[in-house]
Amino acid sequence: MLTSTVLATRPGFCITAVDCRDDHTLWTEAEVREDYRVVLVRRGQFRRQAAGIPADVDPTMAYLGVPGEEERFAHPAGGGDVCTSISLTPALWRVVAGEEARPARQCVYVGARLDLAHRRVLASARTGDVDHAVTEELLGLLSATVGQAVDGAVVAGVRPGRDEAGLVAAARQAIGASHPAAEGLLPLAELLGVSPYRLSRSFTRELGVSLTRYRNRVRVGRALDRLDAGEDSLAALAADLGFSDQAHLCRTMRQYLGHTPTALRRLLTPRSP
Repeated sequence: MLTSTVLATRPGFCITAVDCRDDHTLWTEAEVREDYRVVLVRRGQFRRQAAGIPADVDPTMAYLGVPGEEERFAHPAGGGDVCTSISLTPALWRVVAGEEARPARQCVYVGARLDLAHRRVLASARTGDVDHAVTEELLGLLSATVGQAVDGAVVAGVRPGRDEAGLVAAARQAIGASHPAAEGLLPLAELLGVSPYRLSRSFTRELGVSLTRYRNRVRVGRALDRLDAGEDSLAALAADLGFSDQAHLCRTMRQYLGHTPTALRRLLTPRSP
């Protein structure tokens, strides 16, 4: 039995948790997918065959899939497995791997740092902040996996002559002006004409914080302004500021300020003499 649960999705990617309970020891019928994929194992093991070449896949080995290839699976060890499957559009694949790039190998080693990157993607998916937190962690994961499998994969890129300080200033201006593209890392990078890797890394180098943390700092400041002005609907506040829901707003404000919005409202209310 195979069950799939979508953890996060946007036009460029879809992250799915896949739980396979099959114990078949023989190869399945050939399957053909039409997307680019990075698949990492959380628990269990199985065998995958692509282009007639078998490979053992477990938590220490991830595999990459490309459109049009035939693949088969087998579970000779039994017990099933739990995986994270990341599906990419051709456009995002080109951002990650470069133009016309295809993997030189179907499997890549998952060292401790890559394992941690995988876990951080899953943790960020639980926050509900798909456009920034999830996307930023996902790009780091993709850089590490695709970079091992594709010769010359793009791990950082920017148009010549664009300095980091100017790039970060332009991004901050877009975020501060609530430009529609600033709602996500990928559209913001496209607006600024740079690789999302470069934009993400430039923020950390210039400001000492990630782009996600900077954007959240801006949103928390705006939430404080609204609470200070008497806003009484946390649901409306969350929706207006781009949080996934009221709970996401509350978690973020507690993380950054140590208080819930309700407690902050009390702190911001002048006391009678």
